[in-house]
Amino acid sequence: MSTGKKILLWIIACLVVAAGLFVYIKFYFVFGDGVKAGELNQFTYKGYVWKTYEGRLIQAGFKGSVPKTGGTATIQSYIFDFSVKDEEIANELMRCGGKTVELHYKEYLGALPWRGMQKHVVDRIISVTTPE
Repeated sequence: MSTGKKILLWIIACLVVAAGLFVYIKFYFVFGDGVKAGELNQFTYKGYVWKTYEGRLIQAGFKGSVPKTGGTATIQSYIFDFSVKDEEIANELMRCGGKTVELHYKEYLGALPWRGMQKHVVDRIISVTTPE
């Protein structure tokens, strides 16, 4: 085997390894995990080719006033969109619309169509409370 072919083979091997590493980090490496709590606003099963469970959590809170400008405190909401892979968790969440839920999630750097449309994937329900 000539030197040119060896160099070309090494370059191709390095590119394949780099592409594999990129795909792993972008789609399979768990960038972060955490807990979100709020009112479950929407939970659906949708998709054209891959049907996935998608949900929306509304987190309400107060936005503080700014002392120098004399602004007042306002109520602010934050929308947390997430996907669910596990059908058992999805079935439980289907029955929790309008309730306050606390969810544990994993955050990925990219979404995969068969895993869901969101980068945040819920893997556990911590608690469910009914609003009074």
